[in-house]
Amino acid sequence: MAELKVGSKAPAFSLEDSNGKKFSLKDYLGKKVVLYFYPKDMTSGCTAEACDFRDAMPEFKKLDAVVLGVSPDPVSSHLKFAGKYDLNFPLLSDVDKKVVEKYGVWQEKSMYGKKYMGVVRTTFIIDEAGKIREIFPKVKVKGHVEEVKKALKD
Repeated sequence: MAELKVGSKAPAFSLEDSNGKKFSLKDYLGKKVVLYFYPKDMTSGCTAEACDFRDAMPEFKKLDAVVLGVSPDPVSSHLKFAGKYDLNFPLLSDVDKKVVEKYGVWQEKSMYGKKYMGVVRTTFIIDEAGKIREIFPKVKVKGHVEEVKKALKD
C-alpha cells in the first residue's frame, strides 16, 4: 500500500460502531472528519485521548467536524469503553485490521525489547471532499486534541 499523504483521497471503509451500526466514510462527504486510530480500549493513553475528544465535542461540532475513533478491538469492547467513559462519538471496530492496514497505522512496534504488530496512534483530518487534509503521525496524547482543533480552524 502506498503511503498516504496530505492531498490523497482517504481510503474508503465501512465499519461497525459499539452499537453494531455501520459507518462508512462516504456518508461524511461534505463534512470534516477527524479519524483517529488508537491501539486499545481501556488503556491509559487511549482513555486519556478518548476523554479529551469527548470533552472537546462541542468545539468540534462548531467546526462542523465529526470525530471517529478506530481500533482493532471488538464491538463488545467498544461498548464497554464508550459506556464507562460516556464517550459521545462513534468508536469503530476493525477486528480484521483492514482499515488500520489501508491507513498504514498497523506497524511493527516494540515494548520492553519485544517486537509485535500494533496500531501506531495516528490522526487524519479528512476534508469535505474526502481528501486527507492533515496527518498527525505517532501522536502524543497530551495536547493532541488542541492540535487537531487548531488544524481544523486553519
